Amino acid sequence: MSRRARVKPSDVGMGGYDPRRRVTGLRREEVASLAGVSIDYYVRLERGNLHSVSEGILEAVGRALRLTPDERRHLFNLARLANSPRNGQWTQPSQNVRHPVQMLLNSFAGPAWVRNDRMDVLAANQLGTALYAPIFDGAIAAPNKARFVFLDPAARQFYPDWSEVAQSNVAVLRAAAGRNPYDKQLSDLIGELSTRSDEFRSLWADHDVLTYQTGAAKIFHPVVGEVDLFWEALDLVADNGLTIIAYGAEPGSVSAERLQLLAAWTAPPTLTTGIPVAEDRQNDAR
Repeated sequence: MSRRARVKPSDVGMGGYDPRRRVTGLRREEVASLAGVSIDYYVRLERGNLHSVSEGILEAVGRALRLTPDERRHLFNLARLANSPRNGQWTQPSQNVRHPVQMLLNSFAGPAWVRNDRMDVLAANQLGTALYAPIFDGAIAAPNKARFVFLDPAARQFYPDWSEVAQSNVAVLRAAAGRNPYDKQLSDLIGELSTRSDEFRSLWADHDVLTYQTGAAKIFHPVVGEVDLFWEALDLVADNGLTIIAYGAEPGSVSAERLQLLAAWTAPPTLTTGIPVAEDRQNDAR
């Protein structure tokens, strides 16, 4: 219903202005006509009755509603849920990060972390922990990015474009709910955020979905200031539901310089061989 309301008749070449029209989006009968199904059958689909629906019909409805690739995948996930026995073929996401994955994180020059579908941050390299310090500060267990965004007042200063970040976080969680409908920890998180955050509850009602693949991020770090980053999502195919998010900055940019400053600021102390050795020799000479 939310996607139907988004599509205007002019978007799909259906007539011109009609002063009697009461809705800005498509009517049910118009979607049914575009998809090549009866109005009664489409109404059943819209009410959530996806039992025994064919892939061909889902494809046709997806085209009629001009679904994005993420929305199309979500529709198929919902249909798969409707046509599978409860707990039939669903696997819980991995909870542990293997040692080779942690070593891989540590080898990255830029910030990187591993998260699951619930947006729990399960591991990070040193620069990743430093860059996202407000998320990690005070966390007893694995910090959760969505919980930070909606429940921690520091998030609105940390993310200059907080509204966009909030919207994408909700969309990622809704997509995850379609893939993992029996993940109790995920449903508990969604329930908690819906209860404690009016913004989350409002965005959840929009039914947007998103899969993390690539993008840009702007943060305001409490030590080095504003940093503009690009990021890539790298799925760990051997670990169900785990993804590496690796960040970088444009070479030679102010943001790259600030990342280098942050890396130097957080680097562990190392033994040097310059001045201390010279001082020892001077002491020996005395």
